[in-house]
Amino acid sequence: MSPVSSPLLAQGSLVQSHGTQREQLAGAARQFEAIFVRQMLAAARKADFGDPLFGGQGIDTFRTMQDEHFADVSAKSGAFGLAAQIEAQLARFVDKGA
Repeated sequence: MSPVSSPLLAQGSLVQSHGTQREQLAGAARQFEAIFVRQMLAAARKADFGDPLFGGQGIDTFRTMQDEHFADVSAKSGAFGLAAQIEAQLARFVDKGA
């Protein structure tokens, strides 16, 4: 990557506030994994097994929130390993010193 001339970059405050490129890449990979898991869970929830015993908008909202939380926790813990693989593949394009 080519360096960009900016007062924030010159003082180093951008790196302090946003982390290095590698840290940003790791964060983006975790976010992508969380989005992917959310989409997987949403697709699985669409399966229809007949009339639900308990249902309604409240249960749907709760399940959506539950799925989002599960996706965030699993991505943060690296349970599926997708973020690690994405980061490993894209790290080749990121300057390790930046």
